[in-house]
Amino acid sequence: MAFNLHPIIVFIMLILTGCGNPRAERVILDTDMGSDCDDVGALALLHHYAATGRAEILGVIYSSGAVPYGAGVVDAINHFYDRSDIPVGACHDTTFGDPVDKMNAEVLAKNSTVFGNEIVHNLDAPEQTTLNRKLLAAQPDGSVTYITIGHTRGLYELLISSPDSISGLSGRELIERKVKRWVALGALGSANSEGHRARDWNFFFNGTAGYTDYLVTHFPVHMEFVDGGSRVFTGGSLRQTPPGNIVRLAYKKWLQNVEGKQLQDQRPSWDLVTVLYAIEGSHEYFDDLGPGLLDFDPINGCLWSARAEHGKHRMIRQKEGTDAILADYLNQIISGNQDY
Repeated sequence: MAFNLHPIIVFIMLILTGCGNPRAERVILDTDMGSDCDDVGALALLHHYAATGRAEILGVIYSSGAVPYGAGVVDAINHFYDRSDIPVGACHDTTFGDPVDKMNAEVLAKNSTVFGNEIVHNLDAPEQTTLNRKLLAAQPDGSVTYITIGHTRGLYELLISSPDSISGLSGRELIERKVKRWVALGALGSANSEGHRARDWNFFFNGTAGYTDYLVTHFPVHMEFVDGGSRVFTGGSLRQTPPGNIVRLAYKKWLQNVEGKQLQDQRPSWDLVTVLYAIEGSHEYFDDLGPGLLDFDPINGCLWSARAEHGKHRMIRQKEGTDAILADYLNQIISGNQDY
């Protein structure tokens, strides 16, 4: 005999049976962890959203093969937050990306007896395009937010990928069907009244500009470019966490190795701000500059142009005067200390 349940009862049953929060963002995070420590903070922030039911971490892609232990650090962080089942994929091209291991990723990844990570070297992880295709193929249509806080090659390779044993769809078709938006840290400084073209780390350096150019032109669903975090300093709160906290260690090693500084000196939070926007939306911290066009030149830089008729591009810019409140908010979360 057929019968219908009240929607509230269905919702309660979903929670009780562990079927997840229907409002949680389904996220694939694409990172170049090792080049900077704010990637570590961004992943810690994403785990906070997973713990509070606001995000479901489908997988993490490490798209910088030149630092061969980045995937190991990602896996160690996932273990630290008791989510060791999160799939991790990696770029297997050892010539691509920033070649400098700036936060002792090799030491951290190889300390698997302490951190519990099963992945140490990038080659221990599935190849990035293979995992990306597998993750997307398993998701409901129009449900995935793809967040890039590192290089753009991983997403480019997904876009141009061919049908295979995982899915009969091409990469473009998979993205059109499964991805609802691409949120990327990039195009920093491109929305300016002077008409100056800008070149930022993620979109232009370490051989990534050509891949970014292709994505900006050909990506088939909505793109949201985030410009923020440059003066939002985080990491100081990690002094209040145990010395063996891998997030604390990664920040500490990066600050010592690159700038000769300590945790209290902190680091800008570009990647954390991007994840915050992707999960929480624009609200009081961001200005949505509306639909427009990111005019991308791989040599000279990019320039944002407000054009209402171009619907796929959006520029999200951090509001003036929010640096301190954002830093305090993010520091509380990554340290787990609400009194910071």
